[in-house]
Amino acid sequence: LLETIAYAETSVCRPKILLNYFGEKLEKDCGNCDNCLNPKAKFEGKDYMLKALKAIVELKQRYKGEHIANVLAGVATSAIKSFKHDEIELFGSGSEKDTKFWESIIRQALIHYFLDKDIDNYGILKINKLGKEFIEKPYSLELTESHRYNEEEEGDEGNVQLKQGSGSGAGDEVLFKMLKGLRKDISKKKEVPPFVIFQDPSLEDMATRYPITIEELQSIQGVGAGKAKKYGKEFVKLIKEYVEENDIYRPQDLVVKSVVKKSGGKVFIIQNIDRKVNLADIAATKGMTMLELIKEIEAIIHSGTKLNIDYYIDQTFDEENVEEIYDHFYESETGSIEDAIAELGEEDFTEEEIRLVRIKFMSEMAN
Repeated sequence: LLETIAYAETSVCRPKILLNYFGEKLEKDCGNCDNCLNPKAKFEGKDYMLKALKAIVELKQRYKGEHIANVLAGVATSAIKSFKHDEIELFGSGSEKDTKFWESIIRQALIHYFLDKDIDNYGILKINKLGKEFIEKPYSLELTESHRYNEEEEGDEGNVQLKQGSGSGAGDEVLFKMLKGLRKDISKKKEVPPFVIFQDPSLEDMATRYPITIEELQSIQGVGAGKAKKYGKEFVKLIKEYVEENDIYRPQDLVVKSVVKKSGGKVFIIQNIDRKVNLADIAATKGMTMLELIKEIEAIIHSGTKLNIDYYIDQTFDEENVEEIYDHFYESETGSIEDAIAELGEEDFTEEEIRLVRIKFMSEMAN
């Protein structure tokens, strides 16, 4: 989810972001995405970048970008308090800027190849050779302001230019609406909620990267081999026809050669669930909170992998509660946890309970 939010808020060339995510480099901006066509203001970022990189080093390269940004901005989250990072000198040293700003600096550090993200350890940031060289000999660095949608006027959205028929076509709203329409039609035929088929972030990624084969579809966020095979045929057919009719140049034409290796952490989780190991024990072994583990399981399920956690649900939760939550998601249009909590009532149902039953629902209905 954080990656999706970062992608939406960034003002950096979108193909650059996508290719960086997959370990590839795009030396020049594409010149055709919404950010290239509607550039945000730039500023001298040497000092900010240096401060962010030094903060990562000072915190022993053990934390994710969000945590680093909160430390610099002086935001005492529960995680920061638990590690006593609100008591160190670094805390609040960049408080003239907010968390969003520092998150943007860290994202741009990744784009400038100063950092590597350890996917096997849930996005922990590591300083690489280029980052160390920058710390030793800092140089002028032009950075870009990120979007602040809550601060921008409502009318601004209509002024954003999107180039159709050429370039990467990132954020293709026309295709996105067509994909949502197709998803709705399929959901009616299959008699399942639309979000069970593909969630909105997956459709947004399709409308950015234009996959036209089942193999390409499997690289889309939240789409694994299982989902691609089960639901993908009509989606890639629609996208292929749209690309051909509009003469669209796809990001795949830049050639993404690398394949992200399957996270060892996820494999560990899958294997232990198959062995019916208590989820609390899995979380403890990985040094995770229960909520962090649940979010990892959600990511596994959304990619199309089937997991059976009935053994844990049956032992832990009331059967009537489970049925009521399950029925809610069967009727839900969005599958939103927030909507479920609001409708079911947070006094009667915990977030953990709702999330785990949604995992059961998604695994049984979607995969």
